[in-house]
Amino acid sequence: MGGQAGYSVITTAAVALAAATAKSVVGVNATANFGCVLKKYRIGFDGVTATAVPVYVEICNCTFATNVPGTASTTETLWQVYGKGITGGFTVARNWTTEPTVVSPLDAFLLTPNSGTVLYDYPLGDCPDVGVSNGFVIRCTAPAVVNVRATLWFERA
Repeated sequence: MGGQAGYSVITTAAVALAAATAKSVVGVNATANFGCVLKKYRIGFDGVTATAVPVYVEICNCTFATNVPGTASTTETLWQVYGKGITGGFTVARNWTTEPTVVSPLDAFLLTPNSGTVLYDYPLGDCPDVGVSNGFVIRCTAPAVVNVRATLWFERA
C-alpha cells in the first residue's frame, strides 16, 4: 500500500431511503491539515421486489459547507484497515437528515433495489481526491422506500 494508512467507514445500521428523495447515506470529511483519496466503495440494498424500479446512486465530492459529518447525521466509527497505526483525523457519519453542501457527483449509476450490490475498487492512478476540509458522500435516490448499507475506503491525500 505504499506506506499509506487506509481507513473505512461503514453504515452500522441500515439507512432508510424515502421515495423520490435524495439522501446522503455515508460520508467522510478530511481535516484542515490534509485531503482525502477515495479508494473503494460498497453499496447494498435490502429490497425483495424483483420489479422494483432502480435506485439512482451517486458517488460525490462534498465541501461540507453545511452539515459536516455529525451534524444532521449520525456519527460513525472511523476504522483503520491498513498501514501504520496513526490517528486518522477524519470525521465520518451516515444518514443525513438535511443534505450537506456542496455536493458534486463524480459518478452515477442505476442499481436494482432487489438486493442490488456494488463492490468497486478504483484502479491505481484513477482514485478521486479532494483537498483539505473536503470529502466524499454516497447519495441515493430511490423511487420507492428501501434500505441501504454502504462503505467508503479512503486514505489521506
